Amino acid sequence: MTWLEHSFMGRKAVARGVRGATHTLTEAQQGEYRYVYGPYAKPVLHIRPGDVVEVETHDAFEGKIRSESDSPTALLRMPFLNPQNGPIVVEGAVKGDVLAVSILSILPRGKQPVGTTALIPEFGGLVATATTAMLNKPLPERVKKMEVTTSGVRFSDRITLPYEPFIGTLGVSPEIEAVSSLQPDYWGGNMDLPDIAPGAVAYFPVHHVGALLYLGDCHARQGDGELCGVAVEMPAHVTIQVDLIKGWSIPGVRLENERFIMAVGSARPMEDAARMAYRDLIRWMVEDYGFEESEAYFLCTQAGAMRVGNMVDPKYTLGASMLKAYLV
Repeated sequence: MTWLEHSFMGRKAVARGVRGATHTLTEAQQGEYRYVYGPYAKPVLHIRPGDVVEVETHDAFEGKIRSESDSPTALLRMPFLNPQNGPIVVEGAVKGDVLAVSILSILPRGKQPVGTTALIPEFGGLVATATTAMLNKPLPERVKKMEVTTSGVRFSDRITLPYEPFIGTLGVSPEIEAVSSLQPDYWGGNMDLPDIAPGAVAYFPVHHVGALLYLGDCHARQGDGELCGVAVEMPAHVTIQVDLIKGWSIPGVRLENERFIMAVGSARPMEDAARMAYRDLIRWMVEDYGFEESEAYFLCTQAGAMRVGNMVDPKYTLGASMLKAYLV
């Protein structure tokens, strides 16, 4: 048996991870990309648990930055950043269920160089921002373009970085709120968490009938924290499989891959995001792996790992994980 057959999706979901129909969601089929997570946009696709969706995503700038001479402040207009595909309705999903999203593949698309990073005034982890207000002048804006293939990310003539793609923004609709796609929280959203990558299954608590799945903002790679605020942004061909777990109540985003389970917290200050993530990880270990709470607390203290997804967005995202080798 593969690890996916032993995963929560493989054991508990409606389709048990068995693939159903395959759908496409191209740029033309999507039409208007979305900048808000919420229940008010018209769905672009209806699918059933187990179905596969092949999606054409834009980069975080919707392709507006095309060369290193471009000016982000001249071309970009807040809050119209981070365009999303969706919403996608999943048949049978209701509040109290969990949507399982298995990431099958992420491939770069478009004319090279497709990778973009940038310094944007008053945005980033080491500069003054609107909420971290300082008298310091903004850094000069700058764009860096990179060729991206599955063989690597050509950072410079001297350095080629591994291609380690992931979905930066992925999640479901809140129950009644309409929230910027730049914001992460319990519904997912702009987590910028590199573990939401091919080979992982992400779990989202459903808050609205049909779940209303959104995705976009793929990255060719990113260091922990997304320090300057912009990863290697790229348009992508994304293939996911979507399944549904009935009656599994979780407070926020969880994920698993072959090696570990992870609970995700998004908040400011950063230590609160860490606390949220570790608390949910401990409760997951108690509920589904048979640990006593204090024993799980001890184990997380000695063997837990903490991933900083982003330290630049409206809320910071951290993921607390535990190796499956310690959970058997």
